[in-house]
Amino acid sequence: MNKYKPIKISKEEISKLETDAFSGRIIVVQNEQDIEKAISYLSDFPILGVDTETRPSFRKGKSHTVALIQIATEDTCFLFRINRTGFTPTLKTLFENPNITKIGLSLKDDFSMLHKIAPFEPKGFIELQSYVKQFNIEDMSLQKIYAILFGKKISKSQRLSNWEADILSDAQKRYAATDAWACVRIYKSLSTECFSDFYKNRSALQEIV
Repeated sequence: MNKYKPIKISKEEISKLETDAFSGRIIVVQNEQDIEKAISYLSDFPILGVDTETRPSFRKGKSHTVALIQIATEDTCFLFRINRTGFTPTLKTLFENPNITKIGLSLKDDFSMLHKIAPFEPKGFIELQSYVKQFNIEDMSLQKIYAILFGKKISKSQRLSNWEADILSDAQKRYAATDAWACVRIYKSLSTECFSDFYKNRSALQEIV
């Protein structure tokens, strides 16, 4: 039995934290030639962060398909505008590659939405919501997991913006890249840090007697 208390963080605690964001290269991809180049680059990395964005619908019964796929390394993020290119065979090849570890959150939802565009068989994915449970992290949102681990918050202000806009704003691009990058950072932090050390360095935790 685990002797440590479950780890949680409140919205109030998060609101007091400093904001963190991805500061690396962001490359927008919106044609087949650039997709080929991007996937060739990404295929050299053993671990990637993956996320998607969909244009929000404010009408009952109205929905949209995935507009953007974000795939990040620790210092570079590609934003694939699949509302323009489609979910291409080249992109699907990466999603079906079991030799590249791909980290995401709420992946079941992402896969369900992408299957509406094209069939594929996802391989090599790790679901963060499942992965963090072994560290007694109870909160399942990306923002809360990030805050628990790094003591900073990631902004969600662009979540309901128009992801099918002709030109994505700098704020949209930064937001999208941050989510994919955060997945990589969370996974690498937990996978390289000893289980006991993870708790030892967090004075707020107390042993359950």
